Amino acid sequence: MNKFVGTGVALVTPFTADLKVDVEALRKLVSFQIDNGIDYLVVLGTTGESATLTSEEKKQVISTVVEENKGRLPLVLGVGGNCTNKVVEELKSMDLSDFEAVLSVSPYYNKPSQEGIYQHYKAVAEASSKPVILYNVPGRTASNVLPSTVKRLAEDFKNIIGIKEAAGDMVQAMNLINMVPEGFLVISGDDMITLPMVLAGGHGVISVIAQGFPAEFSKMVNLGLDREVNEAYKLHYEIAPSIDLIFAEGNPVGIKAMLAKRGICENTLRLPLVKSSPELTEKINSFVDNF
Repeated sequence: MNKFVGTGVALVTPFTADLKVDVEALRKLVSFQIDNGIDYLVVLGTTGESATLTSEEKKQVISTVVEENKGRLPLVLGVGGNCTNKVVEELKSMDLSDFEAVLSVSPYYNKPSQEGIYQHYKAVAEASSKPVILYNVPGRTASNVLPSTVKRLAEDFKNIIGIKEAAGDMVQAMNLINMVPEGFLVISGDDMITLPMVLAGGHGVISVIAQGFPAEFSKMVNLGLDREVNEAYKLHYEIAPSIDLIFAEGNPVGIKAMLAKRGICENTLRLPLVKSSPELTEKINSFVDNF
């Protein structure tokens, strides 16, 4: 699945000041990614505030991205939740023809056992007409998908092709890379340790910061994949302070402030998220000005 090697971006959902989906800003965001070297796009992931969107708004986001993309980049659709039956129903009922894969977050809040996680993803794999990328983000889900569970899923279901690994744990990431079958994609979901994960044998990233600095971050990832270590780390350390900034008050709070500064969309979020504080906004604006 070489189309998912490199830099993917988890797109935000731009909103207007009156909290409607901002279609024109979304088009601008998609074009900004394509024009600056991003390899694939993730639509309606958690960064896209998908939990706050209605079914009709999700359809609107999908149609807008598909129309603007015009088949230029592979698209991945976020389909996940903490009720397995609902996820299965959604996968069976959705038209996935415009997507190359689905990204499915591990169930949150419920805190399932490893067996529960396995059975959840077994149901997802059997319901999906497209390849599945697992998504492990313990900081948000309150449970950790262990490398042994990932290995079991990878061996048992050929349409489970990879994992977005966002535990922020390099030891776990290395164990995972070492344990999974050859060809199984280990994709960083943590912007700060993307480069070391790539150098350890990972396949790239599904990134948040990359949609603010798509050319620079994707160049860093490509340098890492090519083992141009010194030049890659030079870029990493230039970008790194902005990663801390955009996550300081939660995601996608900071990246929306950055995209507003870059003229892509308004700095507007839906409750329970609120826009970045004046202090953080000033720091993000200053970083962009001086980058």
